[in-house]
Amino acid sequence: MPASSDQIIAELDRLLEPQRFEDYGPNGLQVPGPTRVSRIATGVSAHAELFERAAAERAQLLIVHHGLFWGPGFRVIDSTLKRRLQLLFDAGIGLAAYHLPLDAHPELGNNALIARALGAERFERFALHHDEPIGILAHLPGTGLAASELFARVVETTAREPLVFEEGPQTVRTLAIVSGAGADYLRDGAAAGAQAFLTGEPAERVMAEAREAGLHFIAAGHYATETFGVRRLGEHLAQRFALAHTFLDVPNPV
Repeated sequence: MPASSDQIIAELDRLLEPQRFEDYGPNGLQVPGPTRVSRIATGVSAHAELFERAAAERAQLLIVHHGLFWGPGFRVIDSTLKRRLQLLFDAGIGLAAYHLPLDAHPELGNNALIARALGAERFERFALHHDEPIGILAHLPGTGLAASELFARVVETTAREPLVFEEGPQTVRTLAIVSGAGADYLRDGAAAGAQAFLTGEPAERVMAEAREAGLHFIAAGHYATETFGVRRLGEHLAQRFALAHTFLDVPNPV
């Protein structure tokens, strides 16, 4: 039986508490769609190919991590945005986006899910963004993992070969994780006692920073590190509201 789109968005807002975050774009419903929903799709980034895939799946609501709108707002609808919106309008698809709230969530968030997939026994939150923690300090099992084993687990978890600067000790007990473009938090990870730092994208400066801090730096892909939360969110909604759910994978090497 179809669920109310308002109920679905209310559940997302209840779970993720977007009001707590000073984000780079609006969280929540960005483009309204049908008022009743029986089929949802999830994906990482809002763009034309993802919208076409969602339409082919006959999704009525699409939930993404990276939405259509960023910054303080837009002044014009250019041809790219027009096409993207037209795809949603023509297919009758609503669009919702949750960015930092989905990185930070201790159960459904990208960072927590990566920590669990890598075998963390316990973790705590760190990496403050305007006073809200968005990262995870993952404590690895026993006395820690050999660095080579950790790197191998990252490959298995993300299904891609990461960029690694091996600048830390042979054994990693604590891994700092900030998915996506989280390189700015490397020093926070070092200050918190981590022996390795995992994010999506590297910045030019991080090779030297990792070397000087004496920790391993792992860039496992912005896209690859941010598939976890939105997929799990879709699974949660499917179970909660008895919806059909499809995760739409549009791989990106970045």
